[in-house]
Amino acid sequence: MTSNARNAVARRAENVGQIQQADSSEQQQPDLASFVNSMSRELSRAVPKHLTGDRIARIALTSLRTTKHLSECTLDSFAGALMSCAQLGLEPGGPAGEAYLLPFFNRRKGVYEVQLVIGYQGMVKLFWQSPIARHLDAQAVKENDHFEYEYGLNPKLEHKPARGNRGQTIAYYAVATMTNGGSGFVVMFPEDIEEIRKRAKAKDDGPWLTDYDAMAKKTCIRQLFKTLPKSSELARAVAHDETVRTDRSLDAIDAAPEWIPGETVDRPELTTGTTPEQQ
Repeated sequence: MTSNARNAVARRAENVGQIQQADSSEQQQPDLASFVNSMSRELSRAVPKHLTGDRIARIALTSLRTTKHLSECTLDSFAGALMSCAQLGLEPGGPAGEAYLLPFFNRRKGVYEVQLVIGYQGMVKLFWQSPIARHLDAQAVKENDHFEYEYGLNPKLEHKPARGNRGQTIAYYAVATMTNGGSGFVVMFPEDIEEIRKRAKAKDDGPWLTDYDAMAKKTCIRQLFKTLPKSSELARAVAHDETVRTDRSLDAIDAAPEWIPGETVDRPELTTGTTPEQQ
């Protein structure tokens, strides 16, 4: 075979490889979409009465079409996240803001996986499902508001929002009371919120990017929940928030979730001869 012929064969092989790779990328989302649809019956066995497996699947498909890299995530992590949503009774996306399905690149495995992030409304919803819940509120404090608080044996929290221009946010707080007489509150400052946000995998994506105030309030609520009695659903939600679940069996909701180093970033470019683990 002449040199020109060999070069032509090599070019054709390279082009075929590129076409096959493109076809594989185009087919990935429909395959995952079909997988989500096939889970409807399985999800229906896990959801509480106010929700259906079909609805969770439909909302998940919308997220699949609109969230970058979500269609590239592994089937196991996608299934695990949907099962967590079903068992907790939370909608995975949509206008309610109860939960979010976010992709992050697992550098150890070299793949995208789905991280379940429970939203502010999801935490509030689960609190109100407790039979001893009486009151829950979370607010942002502005610099022109009247705000006083004290911890200790005689805790006190007083917040009177200013009329008109309230100024910049200087603090966030969450307060709750229970029907058994118990109560509590947590005050956090912007630097406290930022320390927690920076430790999150999705610190610059998802609800931290689009709904910062809601996530700051949720952070206060999560800290408050550590001191309050919780229903089993709320305890599970706090445990599985911002984690990856790859086991979709029903009893996996009670197992310790998996924390994996990673972040919601584009797939890193690999140099020749390296793997994600070597980077």
